[in-house]
Amino acid sequence: MPKSVFVTGSAGFIGFHFTKKLLALNYQVVGYDNVNDYYDVSIKEARLSVLRQSPHFTFVKGDLKDLPALQKIFSQQKFDYVVNLAAQAGVRYSITNPQAYLDSNVHGFLNILEICRHHNVSHLVYASSSSVYGANTSMPFSVRQNVDHPLSLYAAFKKANELMAHSYSVLYHLPTTGLRFFNVYGPFGRPDMALFHFTQSILESKPIDVYNYGKMKRDFTYVDDIAEGIARVMPHIPAPDSSWNGNAPNPSTSFAPFKLYNIGNHSPVELLYFIELIEKKLNRKAILNLMPLQEGDVPNSFADVEELINDVGFAPNTPIEKGVSNFVDWYLDFYHIN
Repeated sequence: MPKSVFVTGSAGFIGFHFTKKLLALNYQVVGYDNVNDYYDVSIKEARLSVLRQSPHFTFVKGDLKDLPALQKIFSQQKFDYVVNLAAQAGVRYSITNPQAYLDSNVHGFLNILEICRHHNVSHLVYASSSSVYGANTSMPFSVRQNVDHPLSLYAAFKKANELMAHSYSVLYHLPTTGLRFFNVYGPFGRPDMALFHFTQSILESKPIDVYNYGKMKRDFTYVDDIAEGIARVMPHIPAPDSSWNGNAPNPSTSFAPFKLYNIGNHSPVELLYFIELIEKKLNRKAILNLMPLQEGDVPNSFADVEELINDVGFAPNTPIEKGVSNFVDWYLDFYHIN
């Protein structure tokens, strides 16, 4: 029988691509999403229309805060794996709307942990973020580094998810794996993300706010590589690390069944070059509004993916030139722009 997976956030950017990957691998998938209006709902509906073409996909509209709704689903079906990709997105939005992040990214995640505990799920995989590295400046960012100085509430709540997962791994022996995603981009992306916003602004001849005067480097990671990474990690259930030492604790493992990985392209790209690629693809020049570094932002990100390679034999490898081209092609087609 095909394995069954419960995917939260299946109408979201990463959730959609990951669910599509699972369906191609012949998994049975139940998707769960509240389809909120944080950004254009028509994009979410378009994603769902693609997924619904598979007879192996079932969609349930619901909120992570609704524990009875989750309990009903799990009382009716047994899931081999749970992959939690639902969250209130956006670092900058968290600065002005912290309550939205507490509700979804903390309260909602607690409900997922409880559901997994009571229904003997063999492995919970959940989205963390490169933003947890915060004020760290030692590059590349390694899962072996401490991450105790977040620069945004979004980052703080993602760190809280990792701590909550570890507690459940310790207390209830629930295997959990957190995935720190680095600057994900690609087709069907969110309108609040850089690539989408830059493409739209260039086409509409509107200025682009470029922070830190463009002297920022990001480890842009193509969404298909993210989906492949999650799919590889999901059946790789973490075991307690027998070499873990409380006198010199490794933050990425534990004496409990707990693990953390980075999933990034491990090849930082300067923001101005990123914009140049969009300009070349569109054959239009961007209007740049160069600005200082914004609160909550970090100047650079760079993923160390050695542990991902060692454990599941994979690392993202899509060149930024190909990824940006694929996105622009999707954007022009989706919005019927000649």
